[in-house]
Amino acid sequence: MELIDAIILGIIQGLTEFLPVSSSGHLELGKAILGAHAVPEESLLFTVILHFATALSTIVVFRKDILEIFKGLFQFKWNEETQFSLKIILSMIPAALVGIFLNDFIEVFFDGAIVIVGIMLIITAFLLYLADLAKTTDKGVSFRSAFVIGMAQAVAILPGISRSGATISAAVLLGVDKGKSARFSFLMVVPLILGKMAKDVMGGEINFHGDQAVAMGAGFVAAFIAGLAACTWMIKLVRQSKLTYFAIYCLVVGLIALAWSIWG
Repeated sequence: MELIDAIILGIIQGLTEFLPVSSSGHLELGKAILGAHAVPEESLLFTVILHFATALSTIVVFRKDILEIFKGLFQFKWNEETQFSLKIILSMIPAALVGIFLNDFIEVFFDGAIVIVGIMLIITAFLLYLADLAKTTDKGVSFRSAFVIGMAQAVAILPGISRSGATISAAVLLGVDKGKSARFSFLMVVPLILGKMAKDVMGGEINFHGDQAVAMGAGFVAAFIAGLAACTWMIKLVRQSKLTYFAIYCLVVGLIALAWSIWG
């Protein structure tokens, strides 16, 4: 792997993990435009490293929140921190079930189906626009809304549906405070990323060669820095009701994807 390729991939991973534009959808579009073999299939180890970098950036941004959660958990009481942790676990259930039982079905959508990507991007645009129109509240995440947000995360497995866009939009449309919606959306994905990493590592399919160390390290740093910036920026945009900019972007790209699939 070339050093510049690793850095570019790291930046893309760091940005698209948090910005509501669908990284999987953009990858499928890239394959369609450049050719299936033009987008390199990076090693499993590199994928794990990039995901760890974005998870770490989330932990850094929300370090105070996470520390308070752990402090509350070790009090062994039915307090706010214990309830929040259970809500995070509850939100993980839909995506975990989809991953276990529908993995083969989902993989069909990652086979150059650009028309699906286009439609899903347009749906993402619509959700982001509706979220921006929602009234400002101070409501927190309930157990019911945590599960619904988790369902939105499960649907976001489809290419073209943004995970952050779907979960934040679902939370806001349920009446949750916009800042709390972004916080919950970003914290709820950390256990999933770490769980996926553990599964990949224990799968025994990871290979490492010493000559990859510099490139992989550069990719990690790029993903971490881009993730820090994107996560912090996204929280501000959600609070300021500026998701419409991303809605317009997803709509335009979605329409281009549909046109490409029809006339390309």
